[in-house]
Amino acid sequence: MDFLVLFLFYLASVLMGLVLICVCSKTHSLKGLARGGAQIFSCIIPECLQRAVHGLLHYLFHTRNHTFIVLHLVLQGMVYTEYTWEVFGYCQELEFSLYYLLLPYLLLVVNLFSFTLTCVTNPGIVTKANELLFLHVYEFDEVMFPKNVRCSTCDLRKPARSKHCSVCNWCVHRFDHHCVWVNNCIGAWNIRYFLIYLLTLTASAATVAIVSTTFLVHLVVMSDLYQETYIDDLGHLHVMDTVFLIQHFWRPRWEDRMRLGVQDQPGQHPNVHQLMIE
Repeated sequence: MDFLVLFLFYLASVLMGLVLICVCSKTHSLKGLARGGAQIFSCIIPECLQRAVHGLLHYLFHTRNHTFIVLHLVLQGMVYTEYTWEVFGYCQELEFSLYYLLLPYLLLVVNLFSFTLTCVTNPGIVTKANELLFLHVYEFDEVMFPKNVRCSTCDLRKPARSKHCSVCNWCVHRFDHHCVWVNNCIGAWNIRYFLIYLLTLTASAATVAIVSTTFLVHLVVMSDLYQETYIDDLGHLHVMDTVFLIQHFWRPRWEDRMRLGVQDQPGQHPNVHQLMIE
């Protein structure tokens, strides 16, 4: 089966699974099915392995650790290494605007700066020293935030819109959530940095995708690939089409190289031609 068909099938399966979970998450039948599946797996999987997996999940998601920070930096480094190695150099050869190519790096700098601030900034921890200050920031509505309620863990009066974080073991003013990717709570004092981090991360991903797509389209147009032919696994000769080009561009580099029956065209850029046959 073609790579593109497999990818689309996988994507459709994931989307259908997410839709089913969202639709059926509140039904008793799905909960009963999940409990039954858990009981079956508990009988099949050895108890020692269950304890190990449970301990690993507890460590990753319910304790403060730097695992996801390291993972985030590694993934971001891999993306920008691939962009620098595969796209930036070729775009310079094709005389793309340097400002256009450097925009992802500028967004990366801002993103890493806001990421660091989100990680190290106090999210708004409620202490005995600032308890009275936080109590007067928001009014108590006597519904979700009643007056004179004390945190059973911190033994402090809970300001309105504050919440105790079970991972960090402290109350946070205007608590939003605990983010494992920054190993910190998101609260009143660091949420601005967190939003900048999310915006620049989204913008950098979109910019890299746009630059890469523009490069590939420019490459196809410049090298006249639609006029070329290729040989399939059965030895048949075919004319280039859009589906094949998408599969060729998305195919991992560690797979066997495509066997392309490409003929040199007069005036064709040699480096671009070499790139396409790889």
